[in-house]
Amino acid sequence: MTVKRSLSVRGHRTSITLEEAFWRRLNRLAVDEGVSAAELVARIDEARDPTVNLSSALRVHMLEEALARLEPERGPDPDS
Repeated sequence: MTVKRSLSVRGHRTSITLEEAFWRRLNRLAVDEGVSAAELVARIDEARDPTVNLSSALRVHMLEEALARLEPERGPDPDS
């Protein structure tokens, strides 16, 4: 199920829709990095391609972060 939440990102109010599992992961990553979820979203927002919507950028960021944690175990990605 998707959940829509509102955040203030760099002083701008925005709504983001993500599946509950992604919200949990986003919050966990923020805690791990010692920042608020809004700050982590702001960092991802600043780095994203402006043609990609923010919810998609967040999902891709979390996927890439999870895959990067597996890299030492799996070896390099054959698609790279």
